[in-house]
Formats: sequence, structure tokens, C-alpha cells
Amino acid sequence: MSCYLAIDIGASSGRHIVGWQAEGKLQTEEVYRFPNGVTEKDGHLTWDIDALVFHVKAGIEKARERFGKIESLSVDTWGVDYVLLKGDEEVRPCYAYRDSRTEAVIPQVHEKISFTRLYRHTGIQFQPFNTVYQLYADKLAGRLEGVTDFLMIPEYLMYKLCGVKSHEYTNATTGGMVSAETGEFDPAILEALDLPRHLFHKLQQPGTVIGEYEGIQVVLCATHDTGSAVEGIGMEEDAPYISSGTWSLLGVKTPRPITNEASELANWSNEGGVGYNRYQKNIMGMWLVNRLRDELCPGKPFGEIVAEAEASRFEETVDANASIFLAPESMKAAFDKALSMQPQSVGDYFRCAYRSLALSYMNAIQELQHNTGKHYDSIYIVGGGAKNGFLNALTEKASGKKVIALPIEATAIGNLRIQMRLPR
Repeated sequence: MSCYLAIDIGASSGRHIVGWQAEGKLQTEEVYRFPNGVTEKDGHLTWDIDALVFHVKAGIEKARERFGKIESLSVDTWGVDYVLLKGDEEVRPCYAYRDSRTEAVIPQVHEKISFTRLYRHTGIQFQPFNTVYQLYADKLAGRLEGVTDFLMIPEYLMYKLCGVKSHEYTNATTGGMVSAETGEFDPAILEALDLPRHLFHKLQQPGTVIGEYEGIQVVLCATHDTGSAVEGIGMEEDAPYISSGTWSLLGVKTPRPITNEASELANWSNEGGVGYNRYQKNIMGMWLVNRLRDELCPGKPFGEIVAEAEASRFEETVDANASIFLAPESMKAAFDKALSMQPQSVGDYFRCAYRSLALSYMNAIQELQHNTGKHYDSIYIVGGGAKNGFLNALTEKASGKKVIALPIEATAIGNLRIQMRLPR
């Protein structure tokens, strides 16, 4: 039996999942799970990259203890964030995308290259944390001086395993610097912002073997977790998807990027897929719910939270994508500020959050149909949020679409499928 290892790391946790084929089907088993999260350092939000490396290696050992020989492994994580290197030495800290350091530089970037021009070149939605803004903030702060490499987080973790510095296509596209036409870093953007050209290498496709870690092949999956998640969805038709985790990524596969004015104005993104384009939109996702839980009822089982939300009769909603919810000191206070009526119970807050997410999904699906000129009857939901029957029912009612919930580790499955070269 040939076994493969998917290391799937999200903004709140990571997991190691071993996959193998039996009776013509992909079988999986989780062998290791660990917490993840931003830490505050000198007033900034950062990632503990040393802890990530430790847990990546610890999970590999657990996989070998359980299954013996592992044929290959790959790592996927969230997008846009990276580690700067001077040779083999990290430039610290490693900033997290929710940090506010880019706010001051965004207008300066747009003075040198307008967002409309950026969008026409890349098709990437505006987000204040896009890699292009983070790198420009580093440039102005002098953090790029003497830097030899920048590696996106999963490529950095694989470099720490096999010693090879790689640059994977799907993850690179999340940052707002890859040409939608050529699929490589766009020289016009690099020139406009005077970013060091030696940092931007030819991009490698998912499935590329880049090295070895103690006898295990190290392979590039679609290292942006949503790229792998879409590979893990067993769709019966060409339907929209929601990859529901810390963020809810709602989109559809298209043969090529859609970079017209309507897409720009509605802030849709075009990100790399495995042989296709992912036309999608970021929605705030389970971040709202998780942060409310941390404040209002730490440790309470989600089954009880959902039951309280269902029992509530609170009807007001918020704009789930409003900037006030991106990184508030208090999520409860952010909801209180956005609402005209004061919630009276814990259930009221969660009902508001779930209904607001469902309405965001409805609005995004309407935009999607308008921008693609297609009508869709179904929507697939995968990831942690797919387990929430209440939110699925709200989404079905709001959107008028049949919700097909697949409470599977779609990202890990997609990661494994790419390593194992299994057909979708």
C-alpha cells in the first residue's frame, strides 16, 4: 500500500492527513493536528514560523509511526503571506495578513500603478493584505535590503524540509502580481513598484517534485489551500463552490480569467487552478463565528451554539464583509457598533452572524451569475462550515439554490489527489 501525506494548515489549525487507495477509492486518516494563530509582537500581528516548522516535522514523524513508508508529502496553507530570506536566514518577524501595516502604503502603490490597471493585469480582487501591498510596505521599511528570496508560507515550510526554494503558481496568484495572461510574475507591476527582480522566479505548477525529506518526495500541490480544496470537490456538474473555513471562498471554475469592469467593481478575483481559472470572492466566513465564540462562550460546543442561534428570533443582519470585522479587538463590540438593535443573548449574536453570512453568499451568487452570464441550480459547500446544517439551510433559503454539503477535508483530499495524480 502506497501512502501519501497532506499537510494542510489553516489560520487557526493544521492537520496531517495520510491518503492511500483501496478498492479504487481514496482513503484518508488524520494522524496529527495542532493549533495555529496570529501572535502580537511589538504592536503587529505575526506568525510563529518556528512553531509551524516544528509541528510540520512532528506530524511527519507521527505519519511514519502509523504507516511506515510515506511516498510523498506536500504542504498547503492560506495565501498572500510569505517569509523573507537572506540566504538561509529568515527576516523576522513574519507578518500576518490581518496586520494593519499596509494601510498607509496602499495609496502610494495606487499612485504608481492604479488599482484598475492592477486588476486588468492580474484579475485579483482588492484586499488590503494582498502580497503586492505587503511587499511594498517591506520595501519602504527597508526590509527588502539584502533579501535574496521571498517564499510563500507553504513553499517556505517545504524549503525547511528539503532545502529547495520553490514558487508555486496557484499561491503566487493570490498576491496580485501574476499576469492573468501569461501566468507568470508581471514585469510591468514589478517595474512600476521598483521591486527587486531577483525575488521573482518562474512559477512551478502543482505536481512538480522539488526535493526530498528523509526519503520522502516533496511535491508541490496547489499550495494555496483553496486551490487544493477545489481539486478535492467531487462535483457532478460545473457548479459554484464555497470553501468554508476562516474565510468563505465562493467561486466557480472558468476556462480563463474574467477581468472586465463589472468584475473589478464587484471585487471578484481570478486565482490559479490546476488547468483552469478560479473566479471567486472572499467572504469573511467562520472568522466571525469563531471570534464571537472566543469572547462570548469559550469552549462551548458548536452544536449548542447552533441550537441557540436557531432558537433566537433576532432578525437584524450586518454586512459580513465590512472592514470593521477584519481584525477587531472585540468581535462583539464590532457587531454592537454595526447593529441598530442590541442583541439580548448569545444566540442573538450567532443568529445574526449566520444569517449575515447566508445573505453574503446570496449576493455573491447573484453577482456571479450576472458576471458569467450563467444560471446555476446548485452550490457545493466543503470544509468546516459544511457541517453546519443551520447555515446550509439559511444559504439554501436565501440563494434559492440546492445546497450540496460535503463535510469532508476537501483541501487535504485535493492535496493528495495532486500528489497521487488521481483524476478529478
